Amino acid sequence: IKLPMPAVNLDGEVSVLATVPEVVEALESCVMTWQKLISTTLEEQLEKVPQGNGPLAEIDLWCERNAILSDLSEQTKLPGVKKVLAILQEAESVRIRDLQIVLCELRTYSDEALDNVRFLSTLEHHLRNLTHGTGFYVVLDTIPLLMNALRMVWIISRHYNTDERMVPLMERIAWQISTRVCKALDLHTLFKEDRAAAKKKIAEAKSTLEQWKTSYFAVRAQIEATGREQHWEFNRKLLFGKTDYMASICQDLYDILQIIEEFYNVFSFELKAVTGDPKHIDDLLRRVDKLTSPLEELTFDPFNQKSGHDWKLIMEDFRTEVSVEYVKQIFVQNLKDPPLCKNHPPVAGAIYWSRSLFYRIKHTIVRFQEVEGLLASERGKQVKQIYLQVAKRMKEYENQKYDQWRHGTEQILPLLLKKPLLAVVAVTEDSVTTEKSVRFIVNFSARLQEIIIETKYMEQLEFEIPEIARNVALQEEKYLRHTNGLKNMLDHYHSLMGTLNEAETKLLDDHIQELWRVFRPGQRRLNWNSLGIDDFIVQCTQAIRKFELLVRQIHGNSEDISSYLLLIESTNLFKFPLSKSSELPNVKEFFEHIKRERVKDIEHMVRKYTAIPQFLTQVKELTITNSDKSPKLTSYYAYWEKRIYQALTQLILKNLQAFNAAVLANVPLFQIEAVLSPPKITLQPNASEIHKMTVQCIRDCVEVTKHFVRWMYGTCTECPPQHVTEDEVITFTFYSDISQNPLIIEQAALIIQNVHKVLTSLSKYLNCWERYSYLWTVNKDVATKKLAAEIPSYVTFDEKLHFYMRIAQEVTQQTLIKDEQFIRLCLGPLVYAVERNAKDWMISLGKLLNESVRKDLFDLQEEIEVG
Repeated sequence: IKLPMPAVNLDGEVSVLATVPEVVEALESCVMTWQKLISTTLEEQLEKVPQGNGPLAEIDLWCERNAILSDLSEQTKLPGVKKVLAILQEAESVRIRDLQIVLCELRTYSDEALDNVRFLSTLEHHLRNLTHGTGFYVVLDTIPLLMNALRMVWIISRHYNTDERMVPLMERIAWQISTRVCKALDLHTLFKEDRAAAKKKIAEAKSTLEQWKTSYFAVRAQIEATGREQHWEFNRKLLFGKTDYMASICQDLYDILQIIEEFYNVFSFELKAVTGDPKHIDDLLRRVDKLTSPLEELTFDPFNQKSGHDWKLIMEDFRTEVSVEYVKQIFVQNLKDPPLCKNHPPVAGAIYWSRSLFYRIKHTIVRFQEVEGLLASERGKQVKQIYLQVAKRMKEYENQKYDQWRHGTEQILPLLLKKPLLAVVAVTEDSVTTEKSVRFIVNFSARLQEIIIETKYMEQLEFEIPEIARNVALQEEKYLRHTNGLKNMLDHYHSLMGTLNEAETKLLDDHIQELWRVFRPGQRRLNWNSLGIDDFIVQCTQAIRKFELLVRQIHGNSEDISSYLLLIESTNLFKFPLSKSSELPNVKEFFEHIKRERVKDIEHMVRKYTAIPQFLTQVKELTITNSDKSPKLTSYYAYWEKRIYQALTQLILKNLQAFNAAVLANVPLFQIEAVLSPPKITLQPNASEIHKMTVQCIRDCVEVTKHFVRWMYGTCTECPPQHVTEDEVITFTFYSDISQNPLIIEQAALIIQNVHKVLTSLSKYLNCWERYSYLWTVNKDVATKKLAAEIPSYVTFDEKLHFYMRIAQEVTQQTLIKDEQFIRLCLGPLVYAVERNAKDWMISLGKLLNESVRKDLFDLQEEIEVG
């Protein structure tokens, strides 16, 4: 659009031209043309609307308006136009005022268009992705970015910060999103696509629709949180009504595909192999495929809200058919092994399961009937026919289950009631069955309990109950009382038997057999029809209590014996003497103290040991055994003799281990001395004597067991001494066995080895004192005569005297005690001896020096006198 210029010559001054009437008249005519042209253009632009429903059409509209109005606005700024306006202004023409109003409107609308184009251009990239982007994932990523960009436009723009401008733009965006979903989800082809790909497409479409609303509310919350921006209070129905509805349709479509997939999973290749009827399974799958036929042949747009009622009818039809078909397949698939509710018996539970499926499809069909004309359609008639077939088959299934149960119950129930009360099982892997390995069980058949439960449920299901089953069910409380009484009685018996060891079981064999005789009627004569079951339980319970009293008395004696054995086993055979302040006993005192204390302990232990037979005699009297040498008592005595052997073995082994630990500990137990016994430095007592005393102490520890005399075979009486010869007497004790125990031999050897290591270490330490050995190995008289013959100087005498004096001082500064693990070595005697020897050398040298000096003095005196 071009503004026409006047045909007159405008060269010259504005003030001069303004006085020329012809020029002014021509210019006024031109200005009127401009005014009309600009007004017409503005009217046309303001009447234009976006050419399309999408958001890009609105951007295109503003871009076009901006191009036209900005071009016109630029023409008004040309020099020729400005001069025309200046001439008319100078001439005070009335036309100039009307033109100024139009030019002002042009500038206003031009600025608005420019501002809108500038801000809408920030949305253009996102809107193009929304419109033309490949795949829903692009749209999903774009929507949050677009919504944030809309917020910036809302905040900064001068014209898109009102509901009148922003809501229509958002409506267009919602329309664009809806259109993309409609194009992507074509129901005529959707169900022919790959099922997984179709489900993914639907899920993405639904997410896109939901993302539009989610992003809106997220940005709205951000705006409200700032407290400074104008809130978004837009009409939600306009923005989200269609998208929310379409999201619900997408969910329906996804559910349909999910159901179809589940059907295919049920009718899998494995089911074909199991049923052995692949043709039937293929027919079923074809029927499953036909479920979507009505959806593929729709005559209306499911995404149109106006078609909501029609879509609801379609979905009701689909769900009803699916429900009937699904229930039918569940019934067929689980026919042989139906899933049971908790605590339901097999037969009644199966019938309950069948009826629950029936009520499920019946409820669906009843709802289907409520929709007028739905069952009258061709599709509805097919669904109804399937329903009737399934219901008939379920009824036949119930009747078959009931008939089988009734027939089986009437046959087996009398046999179950005639079974004895108790049954015996042997819980052992050995071929020999002992009293302890025999277990009694309540012989109340699980099948009998099952029949009682079945009867109750069958009655609830309103089936006719056989008379015998009804009578048994009515007596359930009595059976429960009897089974609980028998179970408690047997639990008491088994618990009691569990407390007996093998020796006690053999000892009480007669009493156990007597108890079994009381049990015998429950294994043979009494059954579940018998009237004397309560009396039988009472008799058995009394017999068990009597037996329990006997067992408790035997265990009381056993506990007394065990306490004595524990006291013997825990006796300390190496009681060390208590040290007086820092002074320790010498080695002889140490071992003599241990020996004295051991004698006292032996006497105490032997008293306890000799008291054991009296407890065993009490056991013999309790078990009413007529002979001391009864085989049952023989094994019982052998058991306790073995226990005594084990206690004595532990006594010796633990004491040797404790003594070995004391040897290895860094705590001295006794002291010895280091002495000078020229020409050697030795221990006092020497290592050999200490070794002998240690060995003897260990031997005495093991020989403690000689005081425990063995019993004669089959009794608890000690063996009398046996005279082999007139002078040789043998006493049978536990020593012969315990002394040969490898663990004890090994432990004794270990102690001796550790003692030897300590003594060797002390000997090596004493070797360092050998550096002073010349003090007592060299003959002082010979050495001093040799030195005198050399006529030494006084300096030589001084050096040698200082040398021996330093030795004397050095040894006195040495520590007088050395602790080596369990031995304390006293070095006082050795230090004194070395010091004394050093001083003896000093005395010998002093005598020699004295004699030499006296001679020199006498010679000097003679010289003086002669002089």
